[in-house]
Amino acid sequence: MKSRVLPPATPDLLGAAPASKPEEPHYVGHRERLRERLLKAGPDALADYELLEVVLFRSIPRKDVKPLAKALVDRFGSFAQVLTADPEQLAKIDGVSTGVIADLQIVAVAGQQIGRRALRGRPLLSSWTALLEYLRTAMAFAGREEFRVLFLDKRNHLIRDEVQGRGTVDHTPVYPREVAKRALELNATAIILAHNHPSGDPKPSAADIKMTREIVSVLDPLGIVVHDHIILGRDGHASFKGLKLI
Repeated sequence: MKSRVLPPATPDLLGAAPASKPEEPHYVGHRERLRERLLKAGPDALADYELLEVVLFRSIPRKDVKPLAKALVDRFGSFAQVLTADPEQLAKIDGVSTGVIADLQIVAVAGQQIGRRALRGRPLLSSWTALLEYLRTAMAFAGREEFRVLFLDKRNHLIRDEVQGRGTVDHTPVYPREVAKRALELNATAIILAHNHPSGDPKPSAADIKMTREIVSVLDPLGIVVHDHIILGRDGHASFKGLKLI
């Protein structure tokens, strides 16, 4: 009887363990740990660049985003300043795509919407802390000056919050008659003015004081009260009413 030669046994036939899966990139575990810290301990447990990493996880799903997050915070100063940075300036950073810019803006707008909704149906003059927090979120860290008007009804409830103009790093053109016209269109009986100082110092300039008084002089004959003009900066805020400038 002739013997039959069998083919060499394969590892599977010998019962060897299947080949192990490729090792996951190091950033996968890092992402999970960062999310866990955020959920368990809250945002205060994370540094600014780590909060930014969490935002970038969605924008850049298959790459270590820590270097980009750190580069953005180094360039713009903080998590909040990155969110409100000028898109043209963001685009100059290597690794920042249009998708990254869009996601950063979504987060910024979401924060502003939450703050604005918190003011709805409440008299703003007795909701000062919420108002300042909203204005700080919306304006304090922007790279260019922005002039905003909050139009109020006779109960000092918010009718509309509108940006009247955007300018350069140290100037925004404002036209008192345009402010008056819009107040009349909305049937507003009072307004609160607000703008930011990208320099970080909220101290009113001589031009700020002159412009505010011009707006007051135009609105006063119409029976529309200017309750305050608030200037926002990274280092705090200034109230014209508190400084007795109006």
